[in-house]
Amino acid sequence: MKTLYVSDLDGTLLRSDEATSEYTNAVINRLTEQGMIFSYATARSLITAKKVTKGMNASIPLIVYNGAFVIDNATEQIMLSNYFDKRIETVFAELFAREVYPIVYSYIHGKEKFSFIESRCSAGMRAFLKLRKGDIRRNPVKEIASLTQGDCFYITCIDEPEKLKPLYEIFKDIYHCVYQRDLYTNEQWLEIMPKAACKSNAVLQLKEYLKCDRLVVFGDGKNDIDMFEISDECYAVENAVAELKEKATAVIRSNEEDGVAKWLEENYKGAGVSG
Repeated sequence: MKTLYVSDLDGTLLRSDEATSEYTNAVINRLTEQGMIFSYATARSLITAKKVTKGMNASIPLIVYNGAFVIDNATEQIMLSNYFDKRIETVFAELFAREVYPIVYSYIHGKEKFSFIESRCSAGMRAFLKLRKGDIRRNPVKEIASLTQGDCFYITCIDEPEKLKPLYEIFKDIYHCVYQRDLYTNEQWLEIMPKAACKSNAVLQLKEYLKCDRLVVFGDGKNDIDMFEISDECYAVENAVAELKEKATAVIRSNEEDGVAKWLEENYKGAGVSG
């Protein structure tokens, strides 16, 4: 029987310094070499996900952008994808009508870009973009029409709750939406993705793709609930929100204590590795 193990990144596999520890990297590299089928699922892009998991060199599939893509860690080729269709134009129209000008992630002429209108960025967006200076995906534009070019797969709004909450209510049943405070900055985010682009759907797609029979997942936040609901076993780290702990098979050690790696080391059949 083949089991797929999937962990969230921020607050789960990552410590509070936004990085995996040397211990976690060593355990996952070693266990995957022994045959463990492992992936992580994150709202991050491939670029930032690989940056914060530097040292995790295992050849594993990565679920990024909250499930928009599954990408091979070794080749960086897209294995599975979920894009918006033409109806996304109505989303843009509603956002612009309410003076919300998001960061838009798209493939433009075959290259991944995130587009934004610098003059219309909120303070939270400017802080986010400041951390990504030099990123080859940056695509500052001057006009609204340029913001919507290419094949879109992810929309990030960072603004005041009174502007974003009504938009969440409008789109939450049509698209996959995540409305929450950022773990590190406490800024209010609204992320809008294709309905198929969610962690649970990407995990199920990956499970089928890899022909696995069972699913074991790890998480810390509300956006991991959908993963927990489709799993055979689900483990919340000690620092997880109460709602997730209520749905968990068990609560394990915190992200600061390398809870996921320690659970895998202790429970993966045939692990036989030391700390």
